[in-house]
Amino acid sequence: MASWKRLVRFIPKSSTDILIGQPTDDSVDVGAAIIDSKDVPVTVFSGSSVLSPGEATSKTESIGRLLSPLSESEVGTIRCIGLNYVQHAEEVKMAIPTIPTVFLKPSTSLADPYPAPTVIPKFALQDDCCDYESELVIVIGKKCKDVSEADALDYVLGYTAANDVSSRASQFAQTQWCFSKGFDGACPIGPVLVSKDLVPDPSKFRLKGSKNGKVLQDCGTDDLIFSVQKVVSFLSQGTTLLPGTTILTGTPAGVGNSFTPKEYLREGDSFSVEIQPYIGTLLTKFEYQK
Repeated sequence: MASWKRLVRFIPKSSTDILIGQPTDDSVDVGAAIIDSKDVPVTVFSGSSVLSPGEATSKTESIGRLLSPLSESEVGTIRCIGLNYVQHAEEVKMAIPTIPTVFLKPSTSLADPYPAPTVIPKFALQDDCCDYESELVIVIGKKCKDVSEADALDYVLGYTAANDVSSRASQFAQTQWCFSKGFDGACPIGPVLVSKDLVPDPSKFRLKGSKNGKVLQDCGTDDLIFSVQKVVSFLSQGTTLLPGTTILTGTPAGVGNSFTPKEYLREGDSFSVEIQPYIGTLLTKFEYQK
């Protein structure tokens, strides 16, 4: 069992240091509290990374700025699974895949939760096609290769939330999606990393995606085509997944491109990814590239 339940990476109000810790209130939605400018006390841990957090200390600090649970240097190349919810496959009128579709985001696409903004780049802005995708994230905790589905969860450190921000015009114009989904800020993750021990069955999560407060996505991970166990096992075949490997598991139905008129993201919009239980709310605000 892990010595922690939920970890945050943050800069405290008292200094400019980057710290790792656990919220003192097990029930607080850290992301929602930060959005509401509420104080979030955290028990500071002795380690400097969620990959090796150390032990709880006697020190308590309040979050000044919330950061992504992992740093850019820790996530490596971010792996993503496309078309992985039954209802999403139905809304885009595509056949249910028989093997996972994998694409990559660079580590430079990693972004912090609110108040850090995501800047919509000019190539997406000119086509007015920036879209959101609420996703459950798997974080690998120890090196794994060629693991079975039965053993896959043994290699999982925990879970968090992500928004797989996408430029649809570029995505639909290309067979590979790394460019359309890999720009700076295209992968905000957070607000907390939840230990896998808190949710032994990852099919019990529920995702809710809201644009400017309007709920557009609402689905359980029991609708996944390829389970968390299957995804980890599949990605590890012939390939070593190092600690910190970050895996986006796909988005449920209700993406902006599915609506008429389109629910694309524009300057001033906010989008929240809420995953319960335990993970809470990841909010991103969007700006145009100047």
